[in-house]
Amino acid sequence: MSEPRRVVIVGHGMVGHRVLELLAEHTEYALTVLAEEPQAAYDRVHLSALFSGSSASELSLVPPHFMASWGIELRLNERAVAIDRQARTVTTASGLVVPYDVLVLATGSYPFVPAIPGADRKDCFVYRTIGDVEKLQAACGKAEVGAVVGGGLLGLEAAKAVVDMGLATHVVEFAPRLMAVQLDELGGRLLRRRIEALGVQVHTQKNTLAIVDGKERACRMEFADDSALETDLVVFSAGIRPRDELARSAGLAVGERGGIVIDGACRTSDPHIYAVGECALWQGRIFGLVAPGYEMAKVAAEHIAGTGQAVFAGADMSTKLKLMGVDVASIGDAHGNTPGCVSALFCDEAQGLYRKIVVAADGRALLGAVLVGDTEPYGSWLQMVRQGSPLPERLESLLVPALAQDAGMALGDEAQVCSCNNVSKGALKAAIGAGCTTLAALKAATRAATSCGGCAPLVSRILNEELAARGAVVNNHLCAHFPLSRQELYHLVRIERLATFWQVLERHGVGMGCDVCKPAIASILASCWNAFILQREHAPLQDSNDYYLANIQRDGSYSVVPRIPGGEITPEKLIAIGTIAKRYNLYTKITGGQRIDLLGAAVHQLPHIWKELLEAGFESGHAYGKALRTVKSCVGTTWCRYGVQDSVSLAIELEHRYKGLRSPHKLKFGVSGCTRECAEAQGKDVGVIATEKGWNLYVCGNGGMKPRHAELLAADLDKATLIRYTDRFLMFYIRTAERLQRTSVWRDNLEGGLDYLKQVIVHDALGLAAELEAQLAHVVATYQDEWRTAIEQPETLRRFRTFVNSPAADDSLAYVQERGQRIPAPRKERLAEENTVAVED
Repeated sequence: MSEPRRVVIVGHGMVGHRVLELLAEHTEYALTVLAEEPQAAYDRVHLSALFSGSSASELSLVPPHFMASWGIELRLNERAVAIDRQARTVTTASGLVVPYDVLVLATGSYPFVPAIPGADRKDCFVYRTIGDVEKLQAACGKAEVGAVVGGGLLGLEAAKAVVDMGLATHVVEFAPRLMAVQLDELGGRLLRRRIEALGVQVHTQKNTLAIVDGKERACRMEFADDSALETDLVVFSAGIRPRDELARSAGLAVGERGGIVIDGACRTSDPHIYAVGECALWQGRIFGLVAPGYEMAKVAAEHIAGTGQAVFAGADMSTKLKLMGVDVASIGDAHGNTPGCVSALFCDEAQGLYRKIVVAADGRALLGAVLVGDTEPYGSWLQMVRQGSPLPERLESLLVPALAQDAGMALGDEAQVCSCNNVSKGALKAAIGAGCTTLAALKAATRAATSCGGCAPLVSRILNEELAARGAVVNNHLCAHFPLSRQELYHLVRIERLATFWQVLERHGVGMGCDVCKPAIASILASCWNAFILQREHAPLQDSNDYYLANIQRDGSYSVVPRIPGGEITPEKLIAIGTIAKRYNLYTKITGGQRIDLLGAAVHQLPHIWKELLEAGFESGHAYGKALRTVKSCVGTTWCRYGVQDSVSLAIELEHRYKGLRSPHKLKFGVSGCTRECAEAQGKDVGVIATEKGWNLYVCGNGGMKPRHAELLAADLDKATLIRYTDRFLMFYIRTAERLQRTSVWRDNLEGGLDYLKQVIVHDALGLAAELEAQLAHVVATYQDEWRTAIEQPETLRRFRTFVNSPAADDSLAYVQERGQRIPAPRKERLAEENTVAVED
């Protein structure tokens, strides 16, 4: 049996890892990766997330056990320093010599630092790797002001990082506008206004001559126009240069200005060596985006494996970004350099919106575009440029948002929808035909919209179009009685101030309603007006649990779950629960949400049990409702030696604030007093984790059948801001989610994902913040303990009986003893079967 071919990959960045993924399943290769960094491949595109609370592990691109399962040898902290092309070996800085049959150079790039005096000071940094981030974070503890040199894509990403560290931020740019490569003058001006509105000071046309000691700050940036800027630290993010020193020293062909020369197969001047990503030079061009790098990885992997003859023919540098919360996109010939072309634009400076299109001289094709503030048309316009699709007769229908038409649905199957992962419309259609009927499923199957996320709106529209074409009814109607979505019904209830199901049905529905729409609208009414759910007009709408204010169990009995805010309980209340449980012979269990579950109550016993619990100081725990269940907490600074904030007090305050809040699905919170995370806050719909500076707010996590890690919405918040953001998040979810949709599923299907959510909740991009807060305040002000209200109303109490025409108890309930408590007896059929077997034995 022949030895496997040895493939060595130098560099384990995003592009190097993509090569690895594509070659991993080819068992005829022995794969070795030499990584200079101490971490395996991670998402460098979202590096700034580390400054807002994300961990390095969350950015990782390598699934657990990936290397071991494919037999890949990964060597971290192993910098390659020499290539012996005759012997076909790579030598590392530690002296390791690794032989190869095929070598792939994915060495990437390094940050460009201008050759100015003082650029090597200890308070000057670059921004490229996790290691760079760690150095910046260590330096920011004593800093108050930060300056970023570079107003392009990389510079604005670095500026976001400085903002997230809590520093007063300056951006220094040599060109007359921001993002000069991608944006024209007007687009750059609008971007500048949007960024300055966030508190960042922008300095354009500044040529830095030197960095010297400052008078009030650590250093002073001196400019050619005799002005200066004092700052505590400087971050250089003014461009990149290819890492070609390894190839250069091995005698491979390199460009005059750097870069490893490659052909269409991504081969270097040595046929046994390939180069991909930002280190590679194709026809004099370096491609500094991840999508072209992934395309190179695909081409190289095909040629190495012999599975295809794909050719790298350059890449479209169109890009869609979110820079410091501002949506920006550039497509094709954005500057109108094509001879004879003409431009048309739409600008609304008050709203911060700018759209420009560049059209061919004959008016038949879109050549390029610029978008600032709203990039929704990006996917459709990009495909129009690539395919040369015909333009509408009136160009203003493209430019003016209110008149914009969706051009994306005319795409051919070969059209590339996701450039990062090279996913065509045809591939999306195939996945939909194979059973992917949701956006989340389509993402998982094709990887579309999983990198930069820019194509998510177009992917979603293609999904809906394809489902409709296949005969599926593409709608989100609540049920056959309401040709409207839950979100639409919610807005109609609020706008028209509808107070009962029958008012909603009369205005907007047909028939008499069903088991789907009745509880859903009951929940909407409760979310909006917070009336007692067992009022005569509301009670018939409720499902069995809400109807009896208790969870029905498998034997027909019910559970009783009193609220224990934050898990904190006095000895007297513990004794009261024990006494009541003993009196009614209830099974008791500590729940995962720091409460006590009392099970086995007959329906007629519920009012008596709750009367005693209310007298002992308890109130309804809403365990039966689609509402807030619990706010789990650790002991925080009250007892724990690691705690940095009082998690118990905050958990209790949050539980009292949001108790009784009805929502599309149940809600669970967690509050941890430090990053040791004993309350498991990152597995909750709303999770709060203490920091030295305040609180980090995580959202949209859950356990259950499909566990999902919560994501950081905002960091280092004071308590007032934390509560304000939580109010907004909860009401936005309640307003927009589908029926029985958990926050995690809602977020996965939310176009724009977490970035969009941050814009709505933190930056109030929709102008809804005050309204959302007011709605939540109404819920808080009108809270009532449902069990207390029920017990005070004789009419309501009459429903708590097993038989409509008799006060008799349910004699079908049967129990046996186990571990000192009673549990439901096995089914009679099972007992009969066991008795039969015993007789036969």
